Amino acid sequence: MPSTESRVWQPRLDGYGGRADRSSFVYEAYVPDPIAALQLGLPQAVASVIVEAERAVGELQLETTFAGLEALARHLLRAESVASSRIEGLRLSQRRLAEALLSPAGADAAAREVVGNIEAMQAAVDLGASGVDVTAEDIKALHKTLLRNTRDAQIAGRIRDEQNWIGGSDYSPRGAEFIPPAEGRVPALLDELAAYLNLADSSPIVQAAVAHAQFETIHPFADGNGRVGRALIHVVFRRRGLSSRFAPPISVVLAANGGRYVEGLTAYRAGDLAEWCRFFAEVVIDAANRSRTLARDLAVLQGEWLEQARRPRADSAAARLIAEIPAQPILDAKTVADMLSVSEVAARNALNALEEASVLRQVNFGKKRFRAWEAPALIALLDNFEWSMAEDTKGRRRRPSPSPRT
Repeated sequence: MPSTESRVWQPRLDGYGGRADRSSFVYEAYVPDPIAALQLGLPQAVASVIVEAERAVGELQLETTFAGLEALARHLLRAESVASSRIEGLRLSQRRLAEALLSPAGADAAAREVVGNIEAMQAAVDLGASGVDVTAEDIKALHKTLLRNTRDAQIAGRIRDEQNWIGGSDYSPRGAEFIPPAEGRVPALLDELAAYLNLADSSPIVQAAVAHAQFETIHPFADGNGRVGRALIHVVFRRRGLSSRFAPPISVVLAANGGRYVEGLTAYRAGDLAEWCRFFAEVVIDAANRSRTLARDLAVLQGEWLEQARRPRADSAAARLIAEIPAQPILDAKTVADMLSVSEVAARNALNALEEASVLRQVNFGKKRFRAWEAPALIALLDNFEWSMAEDTKGRRRRPSPSPRT
């Protein structure tokens, strides 16, 4: 069973906070059980939900309704990254994200953080697909990718060297909701977690659930723990072959189930792994099923674009662009030229033709001499996808839809 160890809080002489925060006191830091040799026996009811979750992710991999498989994979990964960032208080609409991806130099701090999350999620998928053994250095590399272009770049990829905590005061662990392991324990715990990630003797759903909860419990970094911990889910899914094509946006559903998410992690830390695994499996089922709905909606939208453009020849630049738009809601002539392997003049002609057909509309983001085109129907569909997933797994709406102005 997990335990705690008593530690003495020694405030810094130049510390902030109230008198209580600036005085010494004894607190209890959590000491997690090792998981590399974990023998987990789950009730039959929980095991059944886990089997259903594996089946749901497997069916998502077989989805063929929408021809643009790369675009679907990209959108699911972006939705996952945006939601994972939103859990940490970073809100960004699909339009603002697409603008940041097209023109990174002009992105603001919040947009750079979300773009960093997308890059970290992609790195996690690539790590899982590589087939090599995962190490603590790989986990630190994910953290570095997440934060390297943000205001927290100085801590990117660096394990914390002091005590941290969740909830309570900003200045001391007094009154904290959870106090992770002492900093001196973190390197060994991270190595042990990496060893667990390399196993293949349990359900990938269970492995991902336990790895994520253990990482969040260790809380090895000064910031960015939630986002890296959710990226580890996709390391497991891809490594174990569960999500060979499409990564279900689990963070979108976790964001809609914030209260149950925290309760599940608390149950895990109390030793109730069955309840945590049940909740996690339910989230996976929800994310996979809604992802298949997104694939069908994208197929319908693409058909509508073809009709609006009066069914251009299949080999025309306009038709080829319609096939590519779902991968990138905002485009410029250079991007399209690279996409279609055509000149920028031909790319601009295709963009203008689809603007005439009301598939695209021109935007400049307030910048002179910069012309770009956005697909408003696609942006609306992606925002609606997040809105549809703003209901928790019991059908109750738990958070507002993404704001189109953020």
